Amino acid sequence: MTTQTLPTPGFGTFRLEGDTLKQSVLTALELGYRHIDTAQFYGNEAEVGQAIAESGIPREEIFLTTKVWHDRLSPADLEASVKESLTRLGTDHVDLLLIHWPSPNDEVPMADYLTALKKVQEAGKTRHIGVSNFTRAQLDRAVEILGEGALLTNQIEVHPFLQNRALIEHCERHGIAVTAFMPLAVGKVMDDETLARIADAHDASPAQIALAWLNQQGIVTIPSSTKAKNIRSNLVALEITLSDEEMQAIAALDRGERIANPDFAPAWD
Repeated sequence: MTTQTLPTPGFGTFRLEGDTLKQSVLTALELGYRHIDTAQFYGNEAEVGQAIAESGIPREEIFLTTKVWHDRLSPADLEASVKESLTRLGTDHVDLLLIHWPSPNDEVPMADYLTALKKVQEAGKTRHIGVSNFTRAQLDRAVEILGEGALLTNQIEVHPFLQNRALIEHCERHGIAVTAFMPLAVGKVMDDETLARIADAHDASPAQIALAWLNQQGIVTIPSSTKAKNIRSNLVALEITLSDEEMQAIAALDRGERIANPDFAPAWD
């Protein structure tokens, strides 16, 4: 289910803006990426939409994801924010719409914003719905509200230093695909001796090994880069097959190092 419904790798656009963003998205599409990930919070939906339009690739061949920010979760506001996102993206629908973060302190009840999310899907404004940064307990609540099979993915931070195994297994039990953001731990994978040693054995980079490790677990990745060389090498990384010993060596790198941990984050479980 995962890789067919949700193409991997996707191209992440967090912290990219303006012409740099447009050129990066165009390069990714030219090289064969067909999944582009953006969000209201990134402030770059308009440029993402322009790049897709300029690429000449038919819209139906591109899997486009955006996310609703946590200050737009009350039902009327959520629906209005999606209309704004679609206008900026220059499309009448996205392929995946995510709740970017659960409502801080349950300020907006989950049943309210997930029901609104489902309504947006039923109106044809998104093909799939999902969540991001949801804990195991929050996923259970979400499934109680919407039922099994309603959510396509939980987009969470996963990299060799934060392996999030319990949450990944919980997603799998619910049939929810895992999408890993910050798969390269904002570049920290490049400095790790274990990853460097494995990379040498494969004539690859530590970044490619981190992506191959995720791919081998059936996890979708959305790495980001502004350099054509890296955008290409991130794609090639998924052709690498790691041995059991190499997978075990990477498993030993887990140190619970969470990078995305804003003050409104949920109580991680």
